Amino acid sequence: MGGLFTEVSGRADLPAMEESVLKFWQEGKVFERSIRPDGKPWVFYEGPPTANGLPGTHHVIARVFKDLFPRYQNMKGRYVLRKGGWDTHGLPVELEVEKQLGFSGKQQIEAYGVAAFNERCRESVFRYVRQWEEMTDRIGVWMDMDDPYVTMENDYIESVWWILRRFWDQGLLYQGFKVVPYCARCGTPLSDHEVAQGYAETEDPSVFVRFRLRDGDGEAFLVWTTTPWTLPGNVALAVHPEVDYILAEAGDPAERLYVAANLAEGLLGEHRVLKRVKGKDLVGLSYEPLYSFLPLEGKAHYVVAADFVSTDDGSGIVHMAPAFGAEDMVVGQKHGLPVLQTVDADGEFIDAVTPWKGMFVKDADPHILRDLRQRGLLFREGRLRHVYPFCWRCDRPLLYYARSSWFVRTTEYRDQLVALNRRIKWVPEHVREGRFGNWLENNVDWALSRDRYWGTPLPIWHCDSCDEMECIGSVAELRAKPESTFAEVFPDAVDLHRPFVDDVTYRCACGGTMKRVPEVIDCWFDSGSMPVAQWHYPFENQEKFAEQFPADYICEAVDQTRGWFYSLHAISTMLFQHECFRNVISTGHILDDKGLKMSKSRGNVVPWQDVVKLHGADALRWYMYTAAPPGNARRLSVDLVGAVVREFLLTLWNTYAFFVTYANIDGFDPAAQWVPVGERPEMDRWVLSELHTLIDTVDRALSDYDIPGAARPIERFVGNLSNWYVRRSRRRFWKSEADSDKTAAYLTLHECLVTVVKLMAPFTPFIADEIYRNLVFGRDASAPESVHLCDFPAADSSLVDEKLQREMALAMRVVSLGHAARNAVNIKLRQPLGRALVALRSPEEAVGLQRLAGVVAEEMNVKAVTVAPAAELGRFRFSALPAKVGPKYGRLLPGIRQALEGLSDPALAEGLRQGQPLAVEVQGERIELLADEVEVQLEAAPGLSLASEAGYTVAIDTEVTEDLRLEGLAREIVRRVQNMRKEAGFRIEDHIVTGYEGGEALQPVFDRFGDYIAQETLSDSLARGAGSLGAHREEFELEDGGLALWIERV
Repeated sequence: MGGLFTEVSGRADLPAMEESVLKFWQEGKVFERSIRPDGKPWVFYEGPPTANGLPGTHHVIARVFKDLFPRYQNMKGRYVLRKGGWDTHGLPVELEVEKQLGFSGKQQIEAYGVAAFNERCRESVFRYVRQWEEMTDRIGVWMDMDDPYVTMENDYIESVWWILRRFWDQGLLYQGFKVVPYCARCGTPLSDHEVAQGYAETEDPSVFVRFRLRDGDGEAFLVWTTTPWTLPGNVALAVHPEVDYILAEAGDPAERLYVAANLAEGLLGEHRVLKRVKGKDLVGLSYEPLYSFLPLEGKAHYVVAADFVSTDDGSGIVHMAPAFGAEDMVVGQKHGLPVLQTVDADGEFIDAVTPWKGMFVKDADPHILRDLRQRGLLFREGRLRHVYPFCWRCDRPLLYYARSSWFVRTTEYRDQLVALNRRIKWVPEHVREGRFGNWLENNVDWALSRDRYWGTPLPIWHCDSCDEMECIGSVAELRAKPESTFAEVFPDAVDLHRPFVDDVTYRCACGGTMKRVPEVIDCWFDSGSMPVAQWHYPFENQEKFAEQFPADYICEAVDQTRGWFYSLHAISTMLFQHECFRNVISTGHILDDKGLKMSKSRGNVVPWQDVVKLHGADALRWYMYTAAPPGNARRLSVDLVGAVVREFLLTLWNTYAFFVTYANIDGFDPAAQWVPVGERPEMDRWVLSELHTLIDTVDRALSDYDIPGAARPIERFVGNLSNWYVRRSRRRFWKSEADSDKTAAYLTLHECLVTVVKLMAPFTPFIADEIYRNLVFGRDASAPESVHLCDFPAADSSLVDEKLQREMALAMRVVSLGHAARNAVNIKLRQPLGRALVALRSPEEAVGLQRLAGVVAEEMNVKAVTVAPAAELGRFRFSALPAKVGPKYGRLLPGIRQALEGLSDPALAEGLRQGQPLAVEVQGERIELLADEVEVQLEAAPGLSLASEAGYTVAIDTEVTEDLRLEGLAREIVRRVQNMRKEAGFRIEDHIVTGYEGGEALQPVFDRFGDYIAQETLSDSLARGAGSLGAHREEFELEDGGLALWIERV
């Protein structure tokens, strides 16, 4: 078959098609050519992944959400750079190398050598780059991976140093002795936003311990803790000054215990109150220490007041160990309490804690409890299931640990962080004031330093003589320092990493030697510096930085609200007093098809390769966009993505194949023929009105970052295009005469397909380009070679006819209800029926429906459609809704039911539909029932079947006359012949001869409807008899007996 368009198979192989398109993009450098450098900049920031692990399905969702809006803005004429990036520092990399080397801690790293270890880290970070690039390409994501920013490069590190120097000069970078979240396995503190990523449910001891008063008469404070390992570090007890406490006598034998008054009954059971006091009355009382492993430097073991003490649980008395609690440290500093550091950097008890020296603190808990039990100090013990922080990389429980660390004073900018966040558009919106906003409101200073090896070195040099400290802001500054050893350390290539930079020293003003402090910085500070550091700003690219800051759009998973989103926002706020990004999408997690989180241990991970290999990347992308709003978790399985293929992509493909097939048969050329839209039939004007409404809807939604609001209308339009427009217009394409009506149908369908694929190009880039190149570039070499080189469609409001759209929508609704009425009595759509009665909501709707009555009748397969009052369709039944009426009227409910049973007036039903109350009289009392308290049902009149929805009702006459029955059989025969044509491999345009053999009962069907059967099946003739040996033959059982059909080409 010749023609202007490349022939399209109805059996679409979408993955193979995508591979072909991908090859075209790569060979034609379509991505590079799509960039519009003369356009107004629209800025996208890539959140850098770490390439020392394989990309998974959870990476696909963020990547396709990132890709959508740059593609859209590019088609809108904007200049959109898409610079890739790699996060190459930090614990994730170090732990992977430790695993490869079989190491379990820092001592082994230092024995191996920091230089050798860091070299292994450098090699590791790009181990899976090829797989990341393959994934990115295969799912149709366009990003510049040839010139990415890399956080371990010297230029990047130097820009980070410049930022830190700015913070130093503003007094925002400082060294402090604080309790910080600490991973003993990794040997380093963590920042609060890292801690937020590692919370998990776990089980810990829940114990109540007696602290006996000094000089008391056997009295004790009852104290609750879930961390027995901190008890050797206890130096005080805290009470709330305004809370009521009691001294109670309880137990057998009796003992006297201090507890919060409101908690006494739950803790002590039956007891006698000996004394009531306020917490402030207990302040200053001394108690006997549980342990005395370390000497005390100051007064300890007495009661202090603290407003943070709660009586929601526990005993209302809190054990204080300043070495292991942030609030404990604050109170301890206020009162001059000693800090007993009983635990070393490995999370093990020091030698002074003789019973448990060298034991990991969590492992020591049962031993400590055994000791307390033997000494009569353990009042009650149990287990508590609660949420506790674990290291986000090694999964070991964190300790809160007092140590010297470097901090960024983010709290100084708390108000500005909050204020600038309110200028950002968040999707989902609740994250702004919720997860992210709450985090900012409760901001604490950023724990910046890490006692590790592979990271950006903290650029602070310390004098070994006078303790002077300086922060270095550039390589040039370090090189120019007095007696700097920079040139000796780096005679050739410069590597700013440890251990080499550690060897760079210079002379202090006092004559001493300045040496770098040993810490590296939080890798999240690296990634949050990318707006600056990706351009090596301010050392070069000042204009490029100004053009590319701030970002118009970023996107990552929800866990990055306290990771990369926070680091970007915090650094930008403190550095520039400006938000870093204007719009952000925070995507939800991926679950399996049962709603469970995917994990290797469960064996329910769905590899993205499996989905793409079977269904293609477009299907996976469309599913991600439409399955749920961006911030929601979404279930994923091969079958769920397969539904996208069946229900959407194949619908589009089959409509496209239909057009190409018939356009080639007729030699249609959209450039050579034209029918003004105003002269085209109503069905064409309707679908073009819908199309241009769709353009406006999609454009507005994408400009507002509303992905479902853009994608789902496209899906609906494609469904209506196929199932309404093409089906209603198919005879216009089939007919032999080439008149203006047929031309109008081709022009209209061509415009719809081309426009739809342009709208879909940002969502499903492969199928959009495949269809576009055949329908447009394939016939017009002057057109853009790819849909991704085109402009985004612009709506033509002059083609929008809202009245026609409303009328057609009503017709489609009525048809749908008619089909439902058929289904209710199991009458197939192929069986013609005599009439349908339609009850509408207004006279105006009746006018529109009458105008389209022919369309509705054909689609419902009835001979006539009549608008009628609802009363003609059946009888109204009214019933009270017990859940609402029962509690309100109680004993009157039976009377209300009886009163309603006697009603059937359609006017009452209409009144309820409009929200008016319904009055009934029960036992001489007038009762007004509200519209939502009464259920109204319309029971079909005899011989009718009906369906209702939203105030519309359609009833079909279920009587099947003999003429109607024969016509239904004719339609069934047509269906069988059409299927036989496909199975025989006949082309659509092939003319055939159809023959039949059957009982006499079926002959009236061919006698009465032979012309119809021939016309619908493109049969030049119908023959009764056996047919030739080469004919394609099948046998069927119909309601009037067996039928054998055969077909052969003319």
